[in-house]
Amino acid sequence: MQQLNRPARRAALVLHLAVSVSWLGVTLGLLTLGITGYTTGSPEMATVAYRAMKIFGDWLVLPLAFVSLVSGLVLSLGTAWGLARHRWVVVKFWLTLITVLLSVFSLRPGINHLAAEAAAGTPVADLSLVVAPSVATATYLFITAISVLKPWGLTARGPRRRGQRPQSGRRPRGW
Repeated sequence: MQQLNRPARRAALVLHLAVSVSWLGVTLGLLTLGITGYTTGSPEMATVAYRAMKIFGDWLVLPLAFVSLVSGLVLSLGTAWGLARHRWVVVKFWLTLITVLLSVFSLRPGINHLAAEAAAGTPVADLSLVVAPSVATATYLFITAISVLKPWGLTARGPRRRGQRPQSGRRPRGW
């Protein structure tokens, strides 16, 4: 992919940051609602919490997840960071892809199931809708930290892509 020009790179970065932070915020909202549904003694409150989770899941989770993944790919492929040059980018990509897949195939079906039970008047407390958003929140915070700190240096592919060769016996700076 061709390198993005400065305005396009900045626009993609702003979009990626806004969507990623929104995804984290929605996950915190899901965690709050999941805890409420699990711990409340009121079937009415559990119903409201699970139905609100369905709204978040239907309207926000997947669009934010996919836009975060795509904008991250655009940034990595359209800038000098690359997708396979730096270890932190590779880790961030795989964690994002895994969480998108888990959102599609695990989180949303679980939310839909509990919301259907709540709509039928039989809300059941389910710990999985506390655990899943907890794990997702921890993952997104970790992804945010490595995005800021950029640890671990180059991958084995990184120096070759730049035309550099590490000196034998010595690790290049940043590794």
